[in-house]
Amino acid sequence: MRKVVKFGGSSLADAGQFKKVADIIRSDPSRMYVVPSAPGKRFPADTKVTDMLIRAYDLAVAGGDVGKQLDLIRARYDAIVEGLGMNYDLDGEFEEIARVLREDPALDYTASRGEYLNGKIMSSYLGLPFIDAYDVIFFNEEGNLNSYKTEKVMAQRLAQTERAVIPGFYGQGKDGKVKTFSRGGSDITGSIVAGAAKADAYENWTDVSGFLVADPRIIRNPVAIHTITYRELRELSYMGASVLHEDAIFPVRSKGIPINIRNTNRPDDEGTWIVESTARKAKYTITGIAGKKGFCAVLISKSMMNSEIGFGRKVLQAFEENHISFEHMPSGIDTMTIVVHESEFIDKEQRVVSTIHRLSQPDSIEIESGLALIAVVGRGMRATRGTAARIFSALAHARVNIRMIDQGSSELNIIIGVANEDFETAIRAIYAIFVDTQL
Repeated sequence: MRKVVKFGGSSLADAGQFKKVADIIRSDPSRMYVVPSAPGKRFPADTKVTDMLIRAYDLAVAGGDVGKQLDLIRARYDAIVEGLGMNYDLDGEFEEIARVLREDPALDYTASRGEYLNGKIMSSYLGLPFIDAYDVIFFNEEGNLNSYKTEKVMAQRLAQTERAVIPGFYGQGKDGKVKTFSRGGSDITGSIVAGAAKADAYENWTDVSGFLVADPRIIRNPVAIHTITYRELRELSYMGASVLHEDAIFPVRSKGIPINIRNTNRPDDEGTWIVESTARKAKYTITGIAGKKGFCAVLISKSMMNSEIGFGRKVLQAFEENHISFEHMPSGIDTMTIVVHESEFIDKEQRVVSTIHRLSQPDSIEIESGLALIAVVGRGMRATRGTAARIFSALAHARVNIRMIDQGSSELNIIIGVANEDFETAIRAIYAIFVDTQL
């Protein structure tokens, strides 16, 4: 058995959390490769170290003195080192960070030092070899992961190192400079390591006991999901569920490696298993509910639209020419609706409208703003009759008006559009009809 374990920022926020992590790693000899994030918040009003580093970069670019800001960051690491009872010298590391900020400030390099320093400390504390992610993770000229080169180099390095600490979030760009993933990218690093190591499981440790059916900020004490498929997770992550970076599934999915979401503060909880496929029946018809606010719906009407070849392409070309991506596209015989992010669309709306008229000559165009989208996802929906009817009934009972419906051909999810102000009410109503009634 070989496992890769990734620990999030909340799991490594201070010395006490470091000790919990060490106990978890030492309790299971199969936990062979460790991927740490940068220290997160110790309490709600605290600042993540990555944000502190970005502040230092901003000061450097503005020509300000970064000394005091680096002292604050150094204090966070000194507290961890002292709390662990270590004799570990960080002078050289901070001198190098200060030199780069002084001579040639680079955002990705600066932001990556949180994971780098945490990795160095963890390597020393656990007595494990340190592998710099810069040496084993590579990006192409477009700034995207070079999967082929990364897997080849990473696999060769891991074959020579039975156990190791590999910091998350960054690698090497095509230009030889440090390049980072998007925020939360340590999840991707862990997934890359798991794929290259041909691991039996990828454990992702955070501060919750797995994936929850709904947002705990909206639903009080929502139930946890035991098993979720990659496809279900992808749908929920895209719509705002944020336990795992949505791109983290790709390096393990092709190899069938399951991801186990675990709680550092409750290590005995089994957490949630994310798998390619499963014969395990879901406890509820739905697996999860997630959503976002802030969308616009652009309704295009034209008689006999369905018989006009190329009409849809022309409409979408109008959005493409204005560099706007669309989220959903429900349609009827004489209508089609393009749903877009309001923040991307609002300043370009009249250009888009005039372009649609120029390209496709519609009868009318209507724009509706203040829209929230809610995804109801679940593999059990395919085999259960009346799922959509139950959703609509629950929303009607809660006096929520449905402004848009879109269901994928996979029958894995239903997207519902409601007014922004009805967002929380709608999620509570859907949760209640599918989960609370079965508890």
